[in-house]
Amino acid sequence: MPGPLDGFKVIDLTSMISGPMSTLILGDQGADVIKVEAPQGDHARHVATRRGGFSASFLNNNRNKRSIVLNLKSQQGLAALKRLLADADVIVQNFRPGVAERIGVGEEAVRAVNPQIIYVSISGFGFEGPYAQKPVFDPLIQAVSGLTTVQGGSDEQRPRLVRTILPDKLTGIQASQAITAALLSRERTGIGQHVRLSMIDTVVAFLWSSDMGGHTFVGQESSTERAQSFIDLIYETTDGYVSVAVMQNKEWEGFARAAERLDILDDERFKTAEGREMNKDARLQLIQEILKQKSTADWLELLEGQDVPCAPVLTRREMINHPQIEANGIVVETDHPVAGRLRHTRTPAQFSVTGAEHRHGAPLLGGQTREILAEHGFTSEEIAELEAGGAARQAKAG
Repeated sequence: MPGPLDGFKVIDLTSMISGPMSTLILGDQGADVIKVEAPQGDHARHVATRRGGFSASFLNNNRNKRSIVLNLKSQQGLAALKRLLADADVIVQNFRPGVAERIGVGEEAVRAVNPQIIYVSISGFGFEGPYAQKPVFDPLIQAVSGLTTVQGGSDEQRPRLVRTILPDKLTGIQASQAITAALLSRERTGIGQHVRLSMIDTVVAFLWSSDMGGHTFVGQESSTERAQSFIDLIYETTDGYVSVAVMQNKEWEGFARAAERLDILDDERFKTAEGREMNKDARLQLIQEILKQKSTADWLELLEGQDVPCAPVLTRREMINHPQIEANGIVVETDHPVAGRLRHTRTPAQFSVTGAEHRHGAPLLGGQTREILAEHGFTSEEIAELEAGGAARQAKAG
């Protein structure tokens, strides 16, 4: 059965990660995503880790999309795009602020051919202000948002990057949710709108729910962020690592029984939740000393027997083969006509009625140019003229 967004058409002018991830989610959920690429293609096509001419990055962020090559610097290519936009539901672009207007695909120009369209703009630092025109990559957003100091542990520690492009991916997820919200609003009101979001806004909002407590109460702001603890909740065992989270009294008592250390229940520092928080460093050091005495498997068995929250610390390879990951069916394998057998994830949200499906893998650059143009009323002569003039390009067969 088609996914919940079946019947919606999305024109995707984005590149790299944040924009393509947002439209990937829409495509996985059934939308017809038409990826409009310049003749050189999305930069993500050209990065490392490749097979059959495809990069893993491009494959993982562009399945369930079709690719059309249009040269928007030519009047023919721009006119062709506007014919595609005439019956589209959504357009998504992540050009630097001002570029879309300069090349003729700003909101005013697009709305002139489709007044009800959902127009989506994704930026790095925002659309106004001193950083709006800065070139942006994920580490810059982590730095300015404060995420690197959160990751470092305190204002006194060396800031650290989260070792994945969290701002890019969070923005993609946020954008997809905003797009579906705007579509729902249009279904009720008949009115399209402009959705603007930036990577910096997305990360700041993300941090506020759990990491900005010291700046929540106006007039009582923290002057500096102290370390929550000198170690995190990853503990060394005799043969690896384990994560253990002890919050409530029953879990502390369960840990003491699992460790056969009932004496720690008499320690005044740890008798209450407040005391365990106030003496966090001492508590975590004690837990670490205890956990160093047995293997990860032994501790998991003992702790699970006392209903203490715990989990193994897995490598990426181990994660893929873990029984819980296999039970969830989140990692799947499909065949790509060029890149071969691929391993990737299904869309995380599962719908009981309109189940999303894997329709096809990431497209060749311009793999569906003629197909898409024909669907939008272009004659074979018009398509040939566009290709001859360099305004459009179809991928070569074979």
